Amino acid sequence: MKTVRISPGPAAAHAFRLGVGAGALVGLVGIGLLYWVGGLTLAFVAYALVCLFPVYLVFVAAALSVWLGYDKDATALRPVVREK
Repeated sequence: MKTVRISPGPAAAHAFRLGVGAGALVGLVGIGLLYWVGGLTLAFVAYALVCLFPVYLVFVAAALSVWLGYDKDATALRPVVREK
């Protein structure tokens, strides 16, 4: 039996944007809180914002895409053929 795949709708797109925004806010607040408490130096805060924060956002987006149904597997692929 074939699995029926329904594409996510506009509510999922809104939830994805909201989730990425909330994840970014949580990450920035976490970095700011650690700097304020004294757990991070200014140099490491700059490193975290430039190098680590984008990677964190990719993981947040990947988790949200799986949760909201944007993930695709090998069965969703179709061959591309150009007709002459």
